[in-house]
Amino acid sequence: MPGPTLDIERLSWLVPEWPAPPCVRACTTTRLGGVSEGVYASLNLAEHVGDEPKHVAENRRRVLQALHLPAMPLWLQQEHGTVAADAAAAEPGCVADASYAIGRGVVCAVLTADCLPLLLCDSGGTRVAAVHAGWRGLLGGVIENAVRALQRPGSQILAWLGPAIGPNVFEVGDEVRAAFIAADAAATAAFCPSPAGRWLADIYCLARQRLTSVHVEMVYGGHWCTVSDPERFYSYRRDGVTGRMASLIWLDLPSK
Repeated sequence: MPGPTLDIERLSWLVPEWPAPPCVRACTTTRLGGVSEGVYASLNLAEHVGDEPKHVAENRRRVLQALHLPAMPLWLQQEHGTVAADAAAAEPGCVADASYAIGRGVVCAVLTADCLPLLLCDSGGTRVAAVHAGWRGLLGGVIENAVRALQRPGSQILAWLGPAIGPNVFEVGDEVRAAFIAADAAATAAFCPSPAGRWLADIYCLARQRLTSVHVEMVYGGHWCTVSDPERFYSYRRDGVTGRMASLIWLDLPSK
């Protein structure tokens, strides 16, 4: 069953159900609780989708306040690539599709509206990462790059798969399936024929396979469908022009 949704000050988010250390804080926002209007209603957190900049700024302020973030998240310029940026050193708007932090007080974030948001932490609670994984990033190795950036064995890493396009609606062409199978024959299990004569892809299955390839076995989440839940989630595949949700992870600052 989906994890709990918490509502504070009208802002709503999903909290991972995973055995992460207490200092690891993580969530994915929903589309609820913001000030954006029309197709962006209401908690759009992306600047690049055509929403009013003042609305995005206010939505980001609300997230900062409601989640008691220790700092503003490092907002990335995502391009479906494989770069993992050091969130403590990178500039806002840097081109990357993942960020990681080794140490407390730095907030990693990715924006999605069908692509898979994936959050990582180590079992010792010393490092975290956020990953934006569409099919191009998955195929290119963005997950593997993010795991390596944490500098811990895969056996010590936990992963949480946030809300993404579900396996019953993610239709792709022959070339996408062929590319994944060429990279790993096990990917055959992530595709089934669609009624339209194409293929339905299971992005959660593909992500789990990539995590297994780098020895990450503690994997949680992965049971939502953004396309099928318009009340809670933005979906580019469903709506075209739409907002973006944020998946965030950070290590709490020590108590004073």
